[in-house]
Amino acid sequence: MTVDPFPPHPLHTPGIAAATADLTKVYGRGDTQVVALDRVSIGFREGEFTAIMGPSGCGKSTLMHCAAGLDSPSSGSVRIGTTELGTLGDRQLTRLRRDRIGFIFQAFNLLPTLTALENITLPLTLAGRRPERQWLDRVVSMVGLAQRLDHRPAQLSGGQQQRVAVARALVSRPAIVFGDEPTGNLDSRAGAEVLGFLRDSVRELGQTVVMVTHDPVAAGYADRVVFLSDGRLVDEMAHPTPDRVLDLMLRFSGGSPQTPACDARSRTS
Repeated sequence: MTVDPFPPHPLHTPGIAAATADLTKVYGRGDTQVVALDRVSIGFREGEFTAIMGPSGCGKSTLMHCAAGLDSPSSGSVRIGTTELGTLGDRQLTRLRRDRIGFIFQAFNLLPTLTALENITLPLTLAGRRPERQWLDRVVSMVGLAQRLDHRPAQLSGGQQQRVAVARALVSRPAIVFGDEPTGNLDSRAGAEVLGFLRDSVRELGQTVVMVTHDPVAAGYADRVVFLSDGRLVDEMAHPTPDRVLDLMLRFSGGSPQTPACDARSRTS
């Protein structure tokens, strides 16, 4: 009899790729204690592009790291699909992150000795799986890398390196892709290309994407934006536009268009 290593969650909601319930994350103790997340409950719907925004230090990256299984909560629960992460051992959690979650980071995180193709297929190589050729070709075509597959990272521009990272995140057909400021190291043109590829992955491939960003323009590519302040969810917006996002950010920060307290161009979290 085969035992499912990822047991179903009894409260699983169909159509939800990932969810947190009363998620709390506390760092330090006593006078140095910091509550990074304060009972955050949120669901990320399948086939939807969600942006997480808020002022620096509000808990955006902490929420993403906990939701992706990269950090463990102090209390509350996190699940990916039907899988409650708190029930998994270290080996099971590593396997789940490898097989069911894609990651895109600000710093690209490519291996310099591998070609673009080898970097893209690395998660499958580590899992002992061969890429599905038709899917690989579709992903490579979508991000426009067909002519660069034999190039190493040093031979690629920053935008091309991040395209490799996007393809790597998609190649294993993950349940969800998390991006932590994925355009933070790119100029506006390269950033727009990468955001367009993420948008296309949702529209054309049915992918689920969750992205942390400070940038209202980047958030404008999403289907939904959720806003954090002091570790709590304070608002959300459907069908965002850069102007609407910036206006709401300024209201939360107590700033004004002339003197914003929260700089939308900041790249720190």
